[in-house]
Amino acid sequence: MGSTARKRILVLGGGFGGIATVRALHKALHGRTDIAIALVNQENYCVFQPMLAEVISGNISLLNTVTPIRDVCPGATLYVRTVERIDLDHKVVITSPGFRPGPSVLPYDYLVLALGTLDNFSVVRGLQEHGLHFKNLGDALVLRNRLIHLLEEADSEPDAALRRRMLTFVMAGGGFSGVEAIAEVNDFVRDVARRYPHVDPADLRVVLVHAGPRILPELPESLSRYAQTLLTRRKVEMRLQTRLAAVTADEAHLSDGSVLPTKTVVATIGATPNPVLLALPCQHERGRVVVNAALEVPEYPGVWALGDCAHIVDHTTGQPCPPTAQYAVREGQQVARNIVAALAGTAPRPFAFADWGMMGALGHRAAVGQVLGIRVSGWPAWVLWRAVYWSKLPGVTRKVRIALDWLCRLLLPRDYTQLNVAPSERLTRAHFEAGEVIVRQGDPGDLMYVMIDGEVDVVQQQAAGGERVVATLTQGAWFGEMALFTEEPRSATVRTRTSVTVLSVDRRTFQTLVTHLAPLREAFARLMQRREAADQARRQPHEQEQVGC
Repeated sequence: MGSTARKRILVLGGGFGGIATVRALHKALHGRTDIAIALVNQENYCVFQPMLAEVISGNISLLNTVTPIRDVCPGATLYVRTVERIDLDHKVVITSPGFRPGPSVLPYDYLVLALGTLDNFSVVRGLQEHGLHFKNLGDALVLRNRLIHLLEEADSEPDAALRRRMLTFVMAGGGFSGVEAIAEVNDFVRDVARRYPHVDPADLRVVLVHAGPRILPELPESLSRYAQTLLTRRKVEMRLQTRLAAVTADEAHLSDGSVLPTKTVVATIGATPNPVLLALPCQHERGRVVVNAALEVPEYPGVWALGDCAHIVDHTTGQPCPPTAQYAVREGQQVARNIVAALAGTAPRPFAFADWGMMGALGHRAAVGQVLGIRVSGWPAWVLWRAVYWSKLPGVTRKVRIALDWLCRLLLPRDYTQLNVAPSERLTRAHFEAGEVIVRQGDPGDLMYVMIDGEVDVVQQQAAGGERVVATLTQGAWFGEMALFTEEPRSATVRTRTSVTVLSVDRRTFQTLVTHLAPLREAFARLMQRREAADQARRQPHEQEQVGC
């Protein structure tokens, strides 16, 4: 690297920690033309998690909990991509491709890992198939739509038992996320149910399942008991010291042997480390990347980790730092200061922070919390909760919009419009005209294709130059699965001879199918063996066979 080359700082993850790092770096390095700051995140927005539960009940409009990253991180280059691999030895990060074929490779001089954790629904049987997440904006919208859909169906359902099943809502997890979400669910369904003439409020059942002896275990016992008493008074059933054991489409099975007939199970339990970080050749503690007092990965100077994905020990207490937004923001700011120190050639400073307290909302003008050692509950805590988090919202625009949302909620009835936004289909149709290339030799493979109609040629580039047609495929043939199996580049180009319609299957769906359907997996394995044998026997290039590429 030449002396005039720009130093590249790459931050992975757009949560509280990653955003705080980029903002602090921009402030400290503003005007430096020799520094390039970049951020990689799956979305182009950041979510203000503390207010996400209010999206369920409609207290806050859907988009007012999110802010475009470009607005809060000026001066940083944003890559809206998924991180697929990190090569610490060669100092590059490989991300998912955009419209241009091929992986995106981002080199760096300094790297910040802030990728957080992923939901792990495998901890409960059937939860992956039938449970709902509550972690991001899409989850909040899906849950809100589910509540409204079930109320609509229950209003016209003649079967009383099925109607009660529809009107039973189960939340697993009694931490802050679970309690705040179930409180908003309870407020919403009990308020909106009055608009449905055939829904009996007595049939509504909202259940919170928690493995511990009390909810909100992070707070002092008196505040936990207050929250529990308040929610119980508002008709939320508490199943304490009980775990969610299994979930089906119609039931939630609990560890005490009881069964809850329900169509809705939401879980805030179970978190797993990001597999990209687990693959790194550095020390891990329960899946988290171990860092030193300066939040740097000891084995790789110039690499820092923070937030949920890092194992950080508070050097003043000797205890691990909690994975909260409050800590993540301060960790991000400290990492930024230490990167600036590394650029200047000075010594880094250890991370130290004493939290100011914790607060949790309990729905309808109530909250609990401990701030600077002072315990607050009820309506005063709710006012304080809103004031504190409103002041932390990024930008004036979001502050104004959420203030207007809260004002409208006080003056106007609750909105219960269902937004019918279906998830993206994993199986999609695509159309091509004659002469178009569907896949190109050497490109990475991310889709498999099944021919619905038309004809395509499978061609391979020759070492001596030119190309030869390997096969011609027609209706019912498939191609592209070999790259999904082997994760190697496409071995051939597929070009249309006529107008063609195909069904495409993405990598995740393909892997799910071959993992869980043994006959399909065996069929593909036999097909791969036949192709390998065909290559060895040097069969005629125009022999008709399903061709993978």
